[in-house]
Amino acid sequence: MDVALAQAALALPDDVPVGAAVTDASGRVIAVAHNDRERTGDPTAHAEVIALRAAAAAHGAWNLEGCTLVVTLEPCAMCAGALLQARVSRLVFGAWDEKAGAAGSVYDLVRDRRLPVRAEVVGGVREAEASRLLRDFFDARR
Repeated sequence: MDVALAQAALALPDDVPVGAAVTDASGRVIAVAHNDRERTGDPTAHAEVIALRAAAAAHGAWNLEGCTLVVTLEPCAMCAGALLQARVSRLVFGAWDEKAGAAGSVYDLVRDRRLPVRAEVVGGVREAEASRLLRDFFDARR
């Protein structure tokens, strides 16, 4: 989570401070990213999607079974779908997203038994730190 939190800070001051890291089965970080929608003008440039793309490139395959996605904010539906499509085995996140979360708060796509693939979910890891980054960002915008 240290790496993901550091990545989140890199999104500032222009983008929502969300950071992500992907680790391989041994726990080695193989990809990192942060939100980059504002700079790129790409609505899909969420930290998770960028990190998954980089992890697939580093891994040499799209199938990231055995890997863990660590992210500072509970993934939205798009990012939850992307991690399932990549066959990520485990999701670890910091802050819960009570407005758009898709890993247990609003939706639970990541563990939906109707889908052919699911991932283990560990939420609330260093939640206070991740939430503070987000709260400070949005407070400055108000």
